[in-house]
Amino acid sequence: MPGEVREDATRRSPVRAGGRGPGASAGPSAPPPPRPEPGHALGRRAGGAIRHLGAPGAPGAGARGGGRASGPGGRRGAPSGSLRGGRPGRPRGLRGLRGLRGLRGLRALLVLPLLASPLAACGSDAQAGPPTVNWYNFPDDSGALDAAARNCTRDAKGRYRIVYHKLPRTADGQRQQLVRRLAAEDTAIDVMGLDVTWAPEFAEAGWILPWTGELRRRAEEGTLEVPLRTGTWKNRLYAVPYNTNTQLLWYRADLVDEPPRTWAQMLAEARRLAAEGKPHYVEIQGAQYEGLTVWFNTLVASAGGSVLNAAATAPALGPPAVRAAGIMRDLATSPAADPSLPNQMEDQNRLAMESGTAAFQLNYPFVHPSMKANNPELFRHLRWAPYPRVDASRPARPTIGGIDLAVGAYSRHPGLAFEAALCLRNRENQIAAALDGGLPPTLRELYSDPEFVRDYPFADAIYQALENASVRPQTPAYQNVSIVIAHTLSPPAAIDPRRSVETIAGQIEDALQSKGLIP
Repeated sequence: MPGEVREDATRRSPVRAGGRGPGASAGPSAPPPPRPEPGHALGRRAGGAIRHLGAPGAPGAGARGGGRASGPGGRRGAPSGSLRGGRPGRPRGLRGLRGLRGLRGLRALLVLPLLASPLAACGSDAQAGPPTVNWYNFPDDSGALDAAARNCTRDAKGRYRIVYHKLPRTADGQRQQLVRRLAAEDTAIDVMGLDVTWAPEFAEAGWILPWTGELRRRAEEGTLEVPLRTGTWKNRLYAVPYNTNTQLLWYRADLVDEPPRTWAQMLAEARRLAAEGKPHYVEIQGAQYEGLTVWFNTLVASAGGSVLNAAATAPALGPPAVRAAGIMRDLATSPAADPSLPNQMEDQNRLAMESGTAAFQLNYPFVHPSMKANNPELFRHLRWAPYPRVDASRPARPTIGGIDLAVGAYSRHPGLAFEAALCLRNRENQIAAALDGGLPPTLRELYSDPEFVRDYPFADAIYQALENASVRPQTPAYQNVSIVIAHTLSPPAAIDPRRSVETIAGQIEDALQSKGLIP
């Protein structure tokens, strides 16, 4: 079959990662951890161990889009501490036979294969039907991911079945669980949903397999270019886009006749509305967390710059970053600022808009069905437009979010896992994820499909945003880079544009060289 990878040809010996991590949950439906080798604690070679604890619910739609659903400063890089899975004991096996003599030793040798056979069968899914491809992804309340697993199991016609396992609710919790289990070389992880910032880190650690040859061609065919960049590291594709996400400008048509095209125009409109005693806030993510980093990254890219240089070896920043920091400070010190700005994330922005106190919000498409359900009267006035520009002559470059699918390096069935990942992101499943889960697709053809566009009214605005979009800084040290940015720019009203950017540059330099302390 085209693109199928032989199990023995795909597997490689990944670089060991020394991360030691605290436990996160595998969920009640997760398969048990791999059986420890005789005489050592599970995962000791990789410096961590696996425990399976319970996992709660699902993320909010906004959290998956671009900002994390973690608390302020929650992105702390590699987790610390460890949980031991198993207990060191005296080695068994042939070493334990050394004291046996004569007939007694012969009997022991004859009995061992009989004992080993049922144990081996317990560790294999061959006895229970077709092989199981375990898919670990964010918790989805819409049913779209469950349906995708069923669809692909049906289409496999008995060659494999897909079981969807829900990771913890927050992005930090998801990453912690995957890092800890992959560091322990967990063979139960076949396909995993990665946040768009994780591919470089996981690739450098050797935890995910690259997409090569025919598999890469099939994955890239018809896929939007910018989402593909999120799964690419050092010119190799390590993860394929399952869905994506981007922010739009949402505004009230009963307050403004035309949407503002630039940040300067939007702040001027907010001042006018405030002077008239009308709702005037501009809702945006100002808390000290990933959403604040996304706001800054979007403005830097929209001003023609970038956070890191092209090789991701040093900060770039410069005048575009100073301009971006200035816009953030200008909003925070103007009537446009919600008094709760320093504590606001995507969901607080949504609620403020639905309560009627805001005229504008920069947020993800989940706000559309939410307002329709929660405030139908105000929903009649809700409109959307492209993200505001920094310069009138240059399109904005909003930062994208989303989920990429990667194949675990220790999977027992890597060939089937690659095939399953391609199926999970096919046309049928991406339409369901968009219409049922609100997550924009990554297949270009869908944005010109009349039936899809009819049911997804802001498809054209999303498509234009994705064509001009930016990605977050691509580096294995992204967790630290994000923390540095969010810490320095919080609260937004206290930003000193030039000095703040200088601080960010120095701390990013240290982070990339693994020097200094992360705030």
